[in-house]
Amino acid sequence: MLQVVNPYNQQLVTELSWETEASLNSKLEAAQSGYRRWREVPLTQRITQVQACLDHFRTNADAIAHDITLQMGKPLAEARQEVNTMLGRAEYMIDIAEATLSPEVLSPLEGFHRRIEHAPLGVVFDIAAWNYPLLIPVNAIVPALLAGNAVVLKHSPRTPLCGQHFEKAFESLEIPHLVTNVILDVPQTQQVLRDSRINHVAFTGSVAVGKKVYETVGTHRLIDIGLELGGNDAAYIAEDADLEFTVANVVEGACYNAGQSCCAVERVYVHHRIYEEVLHRAQELMDQLQLGDPLEASTTLGPLARQESLGMLTHQVQDAKKLGAQILLGGEPMPDTAGNFFHPTLLAHVPNQADVMQEESFGPIVPIQSVANDEEALANMNESCYGLTASLWTQDRERAERLARDLEVGTVFQNRCDYLDPALPWTGARDSGKGSTLSPHGFYAFTRRKSIHFRTY
Repeated sequence: MLQVVNPYNQQLVTELSWETEASLNSKLEAAQSGYRRWREVPLTQRITQVQACLDHFRTNADAIAHDITLQMGKPLAEARQEVNTMLGRAEYMIDIAEATLSPEVLSPLEGFHRRIEHAPLGVVFDIAAWNYPLLIPVNAIVPALLAGNAVVLKHSPRTPLCGQHFEKAFESLEIPHLVTNVILDVPQTQQVLRDSRINHVAFTGSVAVGKKVYETVGTHRLIDIGLELGGNDAAYIAEDADLEFTVANVVEGACYNAGQSCCAVERVYVHHRIYEEVLHRAQELMDQLQLGDPLEASTTLGPLARQESLGMLTHQVQDAKKLGAQILLGGEPMPDTAGNFFHPTLLAHVPNQADVMQEESFGPIVPIQSVANDEEALANMNESCYGLTASLWTQDRERAERLARDLEVGTVFQNRCDYLDPALPWTGARDSGKGSTLSPHGFYAFTRRKSIHFRTY
C-alpha cells in the first residue's frame, strides 16, 4: 500500500493500493481506445467539454485545497490560491485552443491545396510533481486533451489524491478513460515508459530523475519527451531598484510554498552600494514569517513536504558558513516538533562556489552576495548548471534588456519573479529541462505537424 503522511504532524492521511499488472494493462488499453474515439471529436466540441469539466474544481475548491495542505503541507491560503491559478491557466489554454490548433491553410497556389494540421500524438504519460500538485499536471492535461490526446496521469506518491481529483473532473467527458489516474512504483513507471501504447511523456521533477526518465525513453522508444526540471534561479538587485517593493517580492519569491518551487528565488546578488540595506530589510521581513499548522490562517510558512530535506538544507547552510558566509537568521530545523519545519534562513556574504548558490535548495533560504556592478552580477548569475528563470530588479529598461540578452535561462523577469504567465512558454535552458508548456507552444508539444499537399486537377 502507498501511505501518505501529513508533513505537519506525521499522521497518516490515506492509504492507496498500487496498480496490479492487470489493472495497469487495462488502463493503458482503455486510454488507447479512448484516444482513437476522442481524436474524431471536432475541436469545438472538445473545447466545450473540457471547459465543462473544470466545474469539478470550482465546486470542490475547498475540499481540494484541504487535500493539498494535508498531503504536502502548503498553507491553506496558498492551496486555495493554487486552485484559482490552475483554473485561470486552464481557461487561458482553452481560450487560445481554436486559434492554435485549427489547420493552417497556406496562401493559394494554382492547382494545389496546401494546409498544415496539428495532429494528436495518442496517449500522453504525465508524471507530475508534488510541490504544485494542480498547476503542474494541468500544464499537460488540458492542452493534451484539447489537441485530441488521452492522458495517463501518474501523480507524485506524496500527492496522489490530486491525481484522483483530475480523473474525477474529466470523467464527465463523452468518451471515458481520457484522463486515467495510476498509482505506480518506480519499476511500474519504468515499465510504462517503455510501453508502446505511450506516445509522449511529460515529466516534472528533479534533474537526476529527469535524466533517468529521458534515458529510459530514449533507449526503448523514438518518442518526444518534455522535461520540466529543477532551477537555481538568481535575482539581481541593481542600485536603482525600489528597495521596499523589491525586497518584499524577492523574499516572497524565495519563501512562498516554503521555497519549494522550481522557479523560487534561490540566490540573490545585490549592488554593493545598497547591500547592507537589502540585508536589513530582508531580515525584518523574514523574521515576520509565521511557522505553524498549515490549516491555520495565521500560518505563512508551512512544513517542508519531505523530511529528508531538513538534513540537506542544514548541510547547505553549514557548507556556506565554512566558506565564510554569515547566518543572519535561522539556519536550522525547528526543534521539538513533529513537523518538517526549517527556520526561514538569511545568509550574507555567500561565495558563489557554495552549495547553496550552485544547487537547488527547495527550502526557505535566501543567500545573498554583494557585487560591484552589472557585469559581475551577470557572470555570477550565469555560473550555474541550471537555467530556468532569472529576475532583474531595476527601474532601467535598457539595463534589463542588455542583461536579458546574455542570461542563459528560459524566462527573464524585470521587477517580478516566481510566476508563470500562461501567455508565455514555460521552458528551461541547460539542466532545467527541454520543451515548453503553456502559450501556443504548449500545444505543439502534444501534436505533430501533418502536411496536406493536394494537387486539385
